[in-house]
Amino acid sequence: MKLIVGLGNPELRHAATRHNIGFDVIDHLAGNSAFSSGKGNYRYAKIAAPGGPLILVKPMTYMNLSGHAVVAAMNFWKIQKEELLVICDDVNIPLGTVRMRAKGSAGGQNGLKHIIQSLGSEEFARLRVGVGVEPLPVSLSSFVLSKFSAEERKCVDKVIPVCADAVLDFASLGIEHAMTRFNGTVC
Repeated sequence: MKLIVGLGNPELRHAATRHNIGFDVIDHLAGNSAFSSGKGNYRYAKIAAPGGPLILVKPMTYMNLSGHAVVAAMNFWKIQKEELLVICDDVNIPLGTVRMRAKGSAGGQNGLKHIIQSLGSEEFARLRVGVGVEPLPVSLSSFVLSKFSAEERKCVDKVIPVCADAVLDFASLGIEHAMTRFNGTVC
């Protein structure tokens, strides 16, 4: 069993924003599966996958407090760090770029930063999705909370299924295989 966590902000006003691309990938993977409330302020859906069951998690905290929900889900489902994959936005790589890593720093992403602090470790897989590089003089928070333009949305609609495939590859063949196959620019 693997725990797949998509990062985002829970309020409806944040739907389809750059910061919520992790939620978008989780929703794509879930398909028609219903989400339930988990103890620890998260929503989850359990799906069957080629590598075994996947627990898809969307923290219902703000991005910078995501670690609480991740730890609660890991404890409830008895998941080890090696079985965790976190999906998040990345403003340091171009729109439509997928970057998977087996471990690493937060790289300025506040959700990852809180998860690292909460777990006391950087030793978990992550899938970063490029959401465009912040244009000056727009503030970073305004940029990540903005919606994609119509042209950008075309690219996002292509990259989300690729990210879902990368998750399934991670679940069945491991992070190294998924990195080799999926790291790169989709559009």
